[in-house]
Amino acid sequence: MAERPPPAATPALELAREYIRLGGKRRSANDDNKASTREWEPDSPEAKSFWRNRIETLPEEKRNEVISHLPTISVI
Repeated sequence: MAERPPPAATPALELAREYIRLGGKRRSANDDNKASTREWEPDSPEAKSFWRNRIETLPEEKRNEVISHLPTISVI
């Protein structure tokens, strides 16, 4: 089976990467095609602020796109 190429850098992917780089611990969950996040570990203060100011404020569709780039709790 061939390896999948990495996703093209989109604004949503860049936001997700920055959130993770800052110490973000949220994980994506897709239930009945609805994107959400789960938190089992606290975010770093920098990641928490980044999420609140840069991701929470996005329209739902854009926020869901960012969430789709977070590590998932789903088993495929």
